[in-house]
Parts: sequence; C-alpha cells; structure tokens
Amino acid sequence: MSDDIHRLLDALTAAWNNADAAAFAGLFTEDADYVTFFGLHMEGRRAIEDSHRALFEGPLKGSRLGGPAAAPPLRKIRFLSPDAALVVTTGGSALPDGAADPGRDSIMTFTAVREGDGWRFASFQNTRIGTP
Repeated sequence: MSDDIHRLLDALTAAWNNADAAAFAGLFTEDADYVTFFGLHMEGRRAIEDSHRALFEGPLKGSRLGGPAAAPPLRKIRFLSPDAALVVTTGGSALPDGAADPGRDSIMTFTAVREGDGWRFASFQNTRIGTP
C-alpha cells in the first residue's frame, strides 16, 4: 500500500510540473481540505483546481517542484487504518527564473484515503521550513 501512496505523491509533483491543474486537483477527494503555506484554506477539489489553474497561468507559471534545496529529504507514511494514512514529506520548488531556493523549502502533511477507485488526498497542510 505504501507504494500506492508514493505513486500518488509522485503524480502530484508531475501534475504540478506539467502545470495541469485538473490532474493536480484530481489527486484530492471531492471534499478535500487544502491549507497553503501562508494560511489560505481551500475546501473541495474545484477550489483546488481553480486556484492552481490561476497559479500555473500566473505567478507560478513554469515553476517546478522537487526535493528541498537545503532541508533534509523526508517521506514518512504511517497507516492509521488499512484505508487511511498520514504522510509527512519535505519538498522544494524553483521559479522559472532560477534554481531551487532554500527559502521555498516546505514540510507538508497529507491525509491519504483509499476510495473505491484508488488513493487520494483528503487533506493537505504546507508549512515553510524555518529556523527557530
């Protein structure tokens, strides 16, 4: 089962890097909760798709997700039940005009759930990695 969740995480990165808002949002449940690094809370797949379409066509056009620039890589999956898992991972991003920026490194928490047609994310929380 953890292989399915690793594939889900990889699909999320691929959808972002392809600027495919529909594919990105399709990896979330219909009623997913999505919290950005600056505290914006989106509810539902449609809101996730609409906001990411605007990002991919606007300020984050050409951006790329990947491993963190400075933070240690992390991908932890803990099953809460056979159909639910807590996922904690790190990542980074680069804007089209430059290399990966350590200031964009994040730690993310997902709740993955198994639905009839496979695994999807039911929640997402993104926090920039900082120093205390």
